[in-house]
Amino acid sequence: MQAFLEYVVKGLVQHPEEVAITPVERGGMTVYEMRMNSSDVGRIIGKQGVTINAIRSLLMAGSARKNLRCAVEIVEDQPAV
Repeated sequence: MQAFLEYVVKGLVQHPEEVAITPVERGGMTVYEMRMNSSDVGRIIGKQGVTINAIRSLLMAGSARKNLRCAVEIVEDQPAV
């Protein structure tokens, strides 16, 4: 599932070399944390969240076929103040 996410996300962003997807296990579910250039976050979210919701739907459908539970989160690292 991680390879699928990387393929989709890197195809949508301006800076594909800065995309990092990390799987994290939480309560029996795999959460894929996506980190990317801050200027690309809006492209992944899309207007009113349409793009990220489509990515989540595809991930849920693919993971259900493999009897897995998966989710996606966009992680925006805040600079230290």
